[in-house]
Amino acid sequence: MGMTMMERTDVMVAAVGRGGIEKYLTAGQADLLGQIMQPKKAKAGMTLFMEGEQAGQLYYIRSGRVQLRKSTEDGKELILSIQQNGDIIGEFSGLGGEEYTYTAEIVEAGELGVIRVKDLEQLLVQHGDLAVQFMKWMGTNQRIQQSRFRDLLLYGKTGALASTLIRASNSCGVKVPGGIMINMKLNHTVLAEMVGATRESVNRMLSSLKEQGTMDVLDGKLVIRDMEELRSMCGCPTYGRCPQEICRL
Repeated sequence: MGMTMMERTDVMVAAVGRGGIEKYLTAGQADLLGQIMQPKKAKAGMTLFMEGEQAGQLYYIRSGRVQLRKSTEDGKELILSIQQNGDIIGEFSGLGGEEYTYTAEIVEAGELGVIRVKDLEQLLVQHGDLAVQFMKWMGTNQRIQQSRFRDLLLYGKTGALASTLIRASNSCGVKVPGGIMINMKLNHTVLAEMVGATRESVNRMLSSLKEQGTMDVLDGKLVIRDMEELRSMCGCPTYGRCPQEICRL
């Protein structure tokens, strides 16, 4: 049994302002998508799926946060992204027989909408307008990953860290006196796994940023004091034109 009309509306409204698929959908299209969702509670620490498992479901994040991780052959962990309200995670290409290419772990408790791939395929066949918007959303996700890899390859670990902090401020930043506080727990270990560096390297880079006055810590959370300095560290070639749905975690 799918979600009620009120639940479906809540799902799509919850993520307004931070990105996510709802930016691409009309109210009617959002309602159609909501009709094929099954509600699911998500507890912190829960693993939704593992890399290599058969991919038969997608997950719409109604609330909470989900960390997407990938393991290397030598056992290292890389955080691909941290998804939140309005995002859909899983594998979907329309080819069938897919496997999850990453592991999804709940890092902040919330609620999900579970979408069976077969139900989504049928819905997109029946509603071409929704299919077009869904493709646009998938294209945006691809651009997000490409831009993250660009920053890592072109500007090294320091540029990747600066880029990650900027993206985090766009995803969950809160204005505070003299800066922008990243309203998410981003410790040195998490940041290291997001930029492919060691914890010690990230610690040194953050200490340097604090000494320069570029970064600060308020109530245990990172605060960006000098956004322009961070932008200069990662090239930020499209500042002023880069949409937030691309420059995000």
